[in-house]
Amino acid sequence: MKPMTKVRTLSAACLLTVPIMLSGCGLFGSESAAVDPPPEEIEAQMLELSDGTTLDTGVFGPVAEDTAAAEEGTSQPEAIAPGDRTTVYLQDSNGLLAPVSLKLPEGESNVMLKDSLTALISQGAYASAVPESFQGVLPEGTEVQSVSVDKDKLAVVEFNAAFNDYKPADERKMLEAITWTLTGQEGIKGVQLWVDGKKLTEMPLQGTPLDYPLSRSFGINLPRNGPALMNSSAVTVYFSAATPDGTHQYYVPVTRFVPAGEDKVKAALNELIAGPESANGLEMVMTGGTVLEGVESGQNGVVTVSLTDDMFTDAQNVPEEMLESVVLTVAQNAGDAPVQIRLNGLETVTGTDNVNYGQPVSAPEYVNALPL
Repeated sequence: MKPMTKVRTLSAACLLTVPIMLSGCGLFGSESAAVDPPPEEIEAQMLELSDGTTLDTGVFGPVAEDTAAAEEGTSQPEAIAPGDRTTVYLQDSNGLLAPVSLKLPEGESNVMLKDSLTALISQGAYASAVPESFQGVLPEGTEVQSVSVDKDKLAVVEFNAAFNDYKPADERKMLEAITWTLTGQEGIKGVQLWVDGKKLTEMPLQGTPLDYPLSRSFGINLPRNGPALMNSSAVTVYFSAATPDGTHQYYVPVTRFVPAGEDKVKAALNELIAGPESANGLEMVMTGGTVLEGVESGQNGVVTVSLTDDMFTDAQNVPEEMLESVVLTVAQNAGDAPVQIRLNGLETVTGTDNVNYGQPVSAPEYVNALPL
């Protein structure tokens, strides 16, 4: 991560990181959490877009990618520059979805979108490009027949019938992986699914409703114990995890439920400080003494996060994982806003990566560029 030179327009899910060698299995220890579908009473709420609107589902059907841009009322994002990576959401060895930066063949954006979904297929065409200990969650044999993007930033995806050959327990995970992979691309706000020429209004096995296009408000890596009442809202928090051999660290987003009406950034940071719920490989990135003193939005949209922690009194050599998780969490919940951190009242906060997080830091472009 580098100090901010300009505010990025990409989603915070398209983030940059360099593989980090770990000397141990965790930063401050790890706990575990089982992942389950959300409580039924808030499922419909989560299917709405985060701004409270819904995209028009209409009768707009899949359009072959080579003609999509020519169709009236449809458009394609600009071409992805040669050499760019693509961030896709793959299942790790703990059963959690994590963003992984892959090097896929170069091509126009609509081709890259199709390739990014192909990378989600178990034993698919890009299985060799997936890092060890990660795997795609779409059923083997699935084919991405077309991907098109309309003027309302809705991505319409058509799969072949093999898409329906999944285990019931994988249903939500499949939807999360597809949604977060596509909405991580600039210009895509929601996702609609088709199978063999028919629009899905619900998933075939568990019946997850698809009446509205899927957006990131659908959540990811949900905890088993959700809120009991409707008056809850979802925030996204980034914890860290390590590959099974302990040599590489990576970041994992999880959805947490907080009381409706709370400031999203403050609520998300307090959840980050609280740590993972139970042991599924996620690691504590804060210490037991970390306290959130305040969050302020200032000039140029920069978010200032003020923390205290007596383990780092001089704010020097602070673990990179701790500071990166703060930046990723704020960026995800504050529209990719740049972040500066104050620690124990000090304005110079140096991480173990030698970056001064006391200055505005932009959300990285890619996340988890792990070796194969």
